[in-house]
Amino acid sequence: MEKGYIQVYTGNGKGKTTAALGLTLRSLCAGNKVFFGQFMKGQDYSELKAAGIFEGLDMQQFGSPDFVHGKPSEEDIAKAKAGLARMEEAILSDEYDVVVFDEANTAMFFGMLEPEEVLAVIRKRSAGTEVVLTGRYAPEAIMDAADLVTEMREIKHYYNAGVPSRIGIEN
Repeated sequence: MEKGYIQVYTGNGKGKTTAALGLTLRSLCAGNKVFFGQFMKGQDYSELKAAGIFEGLDMQQFGSPDFVHGKPSEEDIAKAKAGLARMEEAILSDEYDVVVFDEANTAMFFGMLEPEEVLAVIRKRSAGTEVVLTGRYAPEAIMDAADLVTEMREIKHYYNAGVPSRIGIEN
């Protein structure tokens, strides 16, 4: 790509990671390479299998199997910091056309990462590298730096009726 942009998918509605995965699929099918880093995730999500299917896709998780509720543990913070260092390596490698910071907004909300340190990494990208950040609670500084911001807003969700996470849809 000649010019890469910064995209943000945020809000309390479902679809932020799903949108980033859709963009990833589209980019891979166009012959691009994608690095998809998942902050705050250590669960066995179905999309992790995609790296074994698509040659140009690298995926890595930077979290534990447990969700962060309230104050993150020192281990959670250390994994987020290590994840940001890995994202910096991916951006500096010039190997990837798209770099996805999945749930980075949420990691910043919980204080595991600071917006300025995430922006410092993003600013190191080559001019043609597209960057995507997902997660609720996108910080103002991230949205200000972005070229595209989409807010997913929950209007109705079957989870509220007791439907658990389903493999292949939410997991």
